[in-house]
Amino acid sequence: MPAQSSWASEAPPVNLTASLEIQDADSARDALDTNERCGRLPSIVGTSAALRGALAMVRIVAPTNATVLINGETGTGKELIAQAIHNCSKRSNGPFVIVNCAAIPAGLLESELFGHERGAYTGAVTRSIGRFERANRGTLFLDEIGDLPLELQPKLLRVMQEREFERLGSAATIHTDVRVICATHRNLVEMITERQFRADLFYRLGVFPIELPPLRDRPEDIRLLAHHFAMDYAARMRKRITGISEEFMKALVRHSWPGNVRELQNVIERSVILSTSGVLSGLLPELPRPTQDVSKWSKISMPVTLLDGQISHILQTLQETKGVIGGRNGAAVRLGMARTTLIYRMKRLGIKALSPRRGVAI
Repeated sequence: MPAQSSWASEAPPVNLTASLEIQDADSARDALDTNERCGRLPSIVGTSAALRGALAMVRIVAPTNATVLINGETGTGKELIAQAIHNCSKRSNGPFVIVNCAAIPAGLLESELFGHERGAYTGAVTRSIGRFERANRGTLFLDEIGDLPLELQPKLLRVMQEREFERLGSAATIHTDVRVICATHRNLVEMITERQFRADLFYRLGVFPIELPPLRDRPEDIRLLAHHFAMDYAARMRKRITGISEEFMKALVRHSWPGNVRELQNVIERSVILSTSGVLSGLLPELPRPTQDVSKWSKISMPVTLLDGQISHILQTLQETKGVIGGRNGAAVRLGMARTTLIYRMKRLGIKALSPRRGVAI
């Protein structure tokens, strides 16, 4: 009889003395399901309400074949959630194939996804099987889907709708039975507005969206995660870590964690490496603070649209030339356009600058 499962096991008691005794990591793990179908699951640590809500969505969608879109900041564990969905699905005995769309050059990504025949392009000396073909009867995880080149998006939409594709250099149609899970840290809705992502593909991918909370929204999980990582790295490095100093733990809880769980993991690993006693202590890295120019030229320093980007670029160039538009060292030359063209564009964009040579407002 399989062990009884729980989606969020009870948190271990927290000792608030000078050092915290490290608890068994299993007591802090959310077992998505422990029946035979789930098999081996990745470690998902936490008991916060925000994490429970996301895991509840995983439990609902896992047994289906629905396409899942996982949204979350970098370092929140999107790949772990995708793996958990696969392991708890009817496809758990099939392959789980990962493609990082941001890590593969755009010119090679089509071949990686769909494969190619020998001689399909220069350098294709042998036939190559694509990731869709490898993931047949399993799950294909497309990480950083927001970085998928615009020219490839119609081809991805077609294979998801028709369940068929062709290798590069071949006219033969290949049918595939693949469940697609996507993940991104980018705002795809804004990308649609900026014409960087196709709306039809977004609606096809977003059948069942899951939002992963950032670590700052689940501070109650930081202690459990710190314990989990400390035990893991202590075992790997064969160090005897018996506790975490309360001062260090409070600093961990107070930190904003822009890098989320991955950043916390790295901090704990570094602390274990540097530890010379059984009580873990350390210092958090100081976040760099960008210096900002508060002059009138830097008011538009964070463009959010193409129009804002044009305005910001022109203003920055005018700042560098101290307002000089024409001449050998003027803004027009730096921007690669005629002086009259720049003046016309500035008028159209509503940019007013004082020319030191003429002393008139343009």
